[in-house]
Amino acid sequence: MDKNNIILIGMPGAGKSTVGVILAKRIGFHFIDTDLVIQTQEKSRLQQIIDTQGIAKFRRIEEQMLLSLEPQFSVIATGGSVVYCEEGLEKLGETGILIYIQVPLTTLQERIADMGQRGLVMGKDQTFEQLYQERTPLYEKFAQIKISGQENNVELIAAQIEEELNLYQKFCFLSQVDNET
Repeated sequence: MDKNNIILIGMPGAGKSTVGVILAKRIGFHFIDTDLVIQTQEKSRLQQIIDTQGIAKFRRIEEQMLLSLEPQFSVIATGGSVVYCEEGLEKLGETGILIYIQVPLTTLQERIADMGQRGLVMGKDQTFEQLYQERTPLYEKFAQIKISGQENNVELIAAQIEEELNLYQKFCFLSQVDNET
């Protein structure tokens, strides 16, 4: 299977969807927002699914959606909780390059004004800071490329991702050539 997709991972508020749309336009790819796929499939907002069916059920829905995706030449903005769907994320990773948009906690907290309507997959007693601490090592574990998303200029972030992808692909090509010689 060819790795012809770009998969954006990171915390809620990192800019995955916004940057993803711009990046897809820049490189001529399709754009998929996995949160929107779930909402369309379930005919319900993320927060409603979490509130009525619980976190465990939401994660199963998310995992199944990831396993059923068959993207080609797509920029995929994933939900922040995708790192808990290891099998689905690994399958998605087989189709493309995983890019972690890193944003400091304080910046994320400034960006997310209404966490209650955001569809955050977190325990009732869990703080956003605890969620950040829990997920950060998981994003780093899965990512092949890490990009700073602290910059508010999404065009700049998309351009930086495009540049990193070019470098990454050259590196992979050179590594392949070295292994063949």
